[in-house]
Amino acid sequence: MPHAVSMPAPGLQALILCGPGSSFPTFTANPDENPKALLPIANRPMVWYPIEFCYRSGITNITLVCPPSAAEAITTALNTNPFLTGLPHPHPDLLAPKDLDYNTGTAEILRLPELQEVITSDFIVLPCDLVCELGGDRLLQAWMVKAASLTNLLDDEDSSTPNGGMGVWYETKTENPIKGEETDLIATSPMPPSSAPISMDSLLPHLSYLTYSMPTDSLRDLTDEKGIFPIRHGLLRKHPKLRMLTTHRDAHIYILPKWILDFIQRNERLETIGEDVIGWWAKASWQTGLFDKLGFKFILDSTSTSESGQSSHDPATSGEYEGSASPTGSQERSQRAPHEPFPKRQDCLVADNVVVEEKTSIKESVIGANCVIKEGAKLFQCLLMDGVVVGKGCKLTRCILGKRSEVGEGSTLTNCEVQENLLVEPRTDDKDNKLMSSSGLEASEQEMQDVLQKMDDGNSIEDGESALVD
Repeated sequence: MPHAVSMPAPGLQALILCGPGSSFPTFTANPDENPKALLPIANRPMVWYPIEFCYRSGITNITLVCPPSAAEAITTALNTNPFLTGLPHPHPDLLAPKDLDYNTGTAEILRLPELQEVITSDFIVLPCDLVCELGGDRLLQAWMVKAASLTNLLDDEDSSTPNGGMGVWYETKTENPIKGEETDLIATSPMPPSSAPISMDSLLPHLSYLTYSMPTDSLRDLTDEKGIFPIRHGLLRKHPKLRMLTTHRDAHIYILPKWILDFIQRNERLETIGEDVIGWWAKASWQTGLFDKLGFKFILDSTSTSESGQSSHDPATSGEYEGSASPTGSQERSQRAPHEPFPKRQDCLVADNVVVEEKTSIKESVIGANCVIKEGAKLFQCLLMDGVVVGKGCKLTRCILGKRSEVGEGSTLTNCEVQENLLVEPRTDDKDNKLMSSSGLEASEQEMQDVLQKMDDGNSIEDGESALVD
């Protein structure tokens, strides 16, 4: 198993946020029993990838953060899933703050007392769906080497050097762009060139100061309201070599200093890390008076006093790595070949205990454990989660089938998603659809009686009014 730690410990903690998976409604309709973090990617739980990202970066102090309602499912997976039980020691910890739910913002999560207690050093925040070709060791090296002085950048005469932060944005215009993908408006300013030689694989040439950040939907609202995009003169005076980008997207990878917790605690209106914390932090580097108004000076003075005499690397303000790579890494640039549990053919990935009957055709597909593919079935670019049954003569093209779902014989599905435990009737012909159970959507007997009673009451009132008019 490829788990060897390849980097010395960088002294960072890792927080992996296990969110609700609102973009996967077909498979996370019940996020408590089937959290997004456990959805399979290449037959591994999704959360395995950011955990592996941390181990490869030398980070072993890893905490998974989830709502209490999902804690049981994730704990069970950590104790039973072979990919998660095979992780090196120390194993990740699971933290389920009592006041955390699926609507809590990322900055609000850091404000919770359980998080305030568990974070004791600088830390990195990762999403549970991180599948990234960018090596974490390269990112951490860039953060430690090319960190700029927070106080110098903010024109503060104090000589203290508190640690800074870094975020990652990636280019969405690739060879195979995702239609309708969300993007951000970011404004960057170049960092001073390094006098030392830079290695070929270094990220230092890709680093910039982040001076402005806003989601493009917020940008559209602003321009529709004002008719223009307003830019403050202070921004141009401070950063004359400004670069505006509209096709990049926040990767939700943040390296943050411990003192940022005080900033979040002091400013209770901050809800998200990317839009609020990073956005206001970037503005404070150039907008007159904002540095003091947001409490940066008080927080950094306190931090400098408490850390006096301690050595640390050079700090940075909200710097950013601006990458051109897709967040879902390509095989060509991967530094190691992925471990395939049970490859059946060159372009497929097949897990254990899979039954494949004769006269079947399976191309460019991922088959989960305990699946049954019956005679004459044809699969092309499909993903089958654990326990799926595909009936005789089925033709599936670019479909995703949830756990323990069953497709009746003779069915033809194209670009479809099938919810877990769902039975697709035989000879179903469907395209570009999400097949989900109506369970929980039907009205109960009591609800039907209540509606009928209201209708009867309404009719009685109308009859009474008619009688009075007569």
